[in-house]
Amino acid sequence: MSEALQDEISALNSIYGDTTLLPSPTDPDPSIYILTLPPWTPPPPPHPPPSGSNSPKPTPTSPPHPLNPLLQPLPPTRHRSPTPLSIPRRNLNSLHPHPSLPLRRHHHLQRPPLIPHLTPKLKSTFLARIAPVTSPTQAKSFLSHLLSTDKKVRSATHNITAWRIRGQNGTSYQDCDDDGETAAGGRLLHLMQVMDLWDVMVVVTRWYGGQKLGPRRFALINMAARDGFVRAGLVATEESQKDGGGGGKRKGK
Repeated sequence: MSEALQDEISALNSIYGDTTLLPSPTDPDPSIYILTLPPWTPPPPPHPPPSGSNSPKPTPTSPPHPLNPLLQPLPPTRHRSPTPLSIPRRNLNSLHPHPSLPLRRHHHLQRPPLIPHLTPKLKSTFLARIAPVTSPTQAKSFLSHLLSTDKKVRSATHNITAWRIRGQNGTSYQDCDDDGETAAGGRLLHLMQVMDLWDVMVVVTRWYGGQKLGPRRFALINMAARDGFVRAGLVATEESQKDGGGGGKRKGK
């Protein structure tokens, strides 16, 4: 399996759950079955008789087609649930302390509007923070502010970051930083691309607890980030729809 495919599987499992994509069991004698459907166009659905008509119901003159149950017209619905791949984005100004004012005017904020969430796993702790950003300079200043004002974050094993920003005139910016956890930043950025998130940055802080996690650490990093996006209101979930309608880093593997 190629590395690109492994990254894709890791990102999808981080979004939709660890059991979304699993390797198939080994089979010494695999079999492949191909189902071919003949070309066939279903007839238009019959129009119901007018109200008050006493005409008898039409009787079928041909045997039912095996696909008829799948081709019946669906009843009209008022609300359509989003598919897993069409993840809506919300206005990031709602995360800002002053939504009515442009974010570009608030580079001097004493503390960036980050949304933390703690995820402990096997003695390691992962903390995801989400913040709206409108420029690469603002994203870097948020990270610098976080490191300079939070001693625990500054002493953490890794502070993995990624951001995606839409600029003016069709320009866009995206970047990531592993901070010693090789390939972790790229996986975070790939997760944001899959979720189609813009004008936002994520900082996942990891404190290594002494127990190696192996490749699973990448899924945990992405899961912490994904949960942070949900808590920030950037991802629609079934629950939310019901409610609303610096120095060198040590590598702990």
